[in-house]
Amino acid sequence: MYHEFFGLKEAPFRITPDTGFFFSGGERGAILQGLVYAIRQGEGIIKVTGEVGSGKTMLCWMLEQHLPDDIETVYLANPNVRPEDVLPSILAELELARLADASRAEHLRTLNDYLLARHDAGKQVVMFVEEAQGMTLDTLEEIRLLSNLETEREKLLQIVLFGQPELDVKLADPRIRQLRERITTAITLTPFTPDDIRAYLAFRLTTAGYRGPDLFDRRVVRKIAHASRGLTRRVNILADKSLLAAYTDNTRTILPRHIRVALRDSAFNDEANPPQRWLLPAIAMGVMVAVLAGFYWLSKPAAAPALLAPSKPTQTTPPPTSQSSPAVVTTKTSADPFEQRVAATHDWLMQQPADTYTIQLSLLHNPNEFAAYLREGSGLAQDQLRIFRSQAQGHPSWTVIYGSYPTRQAANRALLSLPEVVRKRHPYLRTAGGIRNETRQIQQVGEQS
Repeated sequence: MYHEFFGLKEAPFRITPDTGFFFSGGERGAILQGLVYAIRQGEGIIKVTGEVGSGKTMLCWMLEQHLPDDIETVYLANPNVRPEDVLPSILAELELARLADASRAEHLRTLNDYLLARHDAGKQVVMFVEEAQGMTLDTLEEIRLLSNLETEREKLLQIVLFGQPELDVKLADPRIRQLRERITTAITLTPFTPDDIRAYLAFRLTTAGYRGPDLFDRRVVRKIAHASRGLTRRVNILADKSLLAAYTDNTRTILPRHIRVALRDSAFNDEANPPQRWLLPAIAMGVMVAVLAGFYWLSKPAAAPALLAPSKPTQTTPPPTSQSSPAVVTTKTSADPFEQRVAATHDWLMQQPADTYTIQLSLLHNPNEFAAYLREGSGLAQDQLRIFRSQAQGHPSWTVIYGSYPTRQAANRALLSLPEVVRKRHPYLRTAGGIRNETRQIQQVGEQS
């Protein structure tokens, strides 16, 4: 409903895992690489735990995509599988012939022969066990026994257990201590920090096609972080509902009240704030009125905003006739190096095609902070550092960007090669067209105030 309003090409906050929206921040990228390495080593059982909605399924799907071609994957995704059905389920996943009345020993021999053949061909087989916390101790023990399939030097079947924290409680049971002792790699998906969430929201919006200024400021992000407890599924739900609330308000600024509306409409808020039965009709009526009001305001024509330029601009050519081919605008030079950099950035932005990519490094609240940026160096090319005027929470600020790239792929490669001290600030991709839109919106707000 709100996609066109915010300039989105697709829904940015679906709760169904989509590997195209995988966010490598919050240590998720490092965890993914660590899992690939552990599987390649082929020793022991790997355990991955995390709260409901922390991104285990997304990580599992990404892991399958990032494994090399010589590693075959098999899924055991039914937590209610009985011990005697584990082997038949694996054989079915591998599309191996099996007799309905075959014994466990015959099933095991079929699996062992297949694994040996794959090993002789230089291949590996890894089994992903999902929702492991829901399995009985007997089923988990049956899975452990499969780790006994090995050659003199190597395991034939690598096992990765995915589960909620309850899995650790189950593994603490003395009756299954042998499985616990076989776990050589244990990874916990920790909740996102507020900084992680801010970068996550910006990344998903950009991936979905958004090219404007930040929609979620730090104050709003803190509220989302508190309500979501840092769990990605909850973050997605709150972000989606808050965008809808802003849409019905006919505003492109997400405010704390939009988060409150989103939280009130979320199931995971039931315990913290149980709704009174008599309030439900009133809430439903309020939402209906808000939506109808939103449609009314959206039907009103909006004035076209002007581009915000640095101080005292002098236009030397006609205004741009299209976003893809902007006209060149030059500005009067100033003796102040900072103002010179701002003016040069403005000229650069006006000359770039709308789909030129750059990397947003930081948001500054004081111009003097940029001088520190230049002094630090941080391994960045000084002539590629640019800065433009922006706003944060209604106050003047300055945004630092870096580089110029013709494609998203080139920009992504450059982002990944940034110095570690810079990447810790969670930089992300922007486009010249998106930045121009941001400055237009700021200019429009200034003219209305």
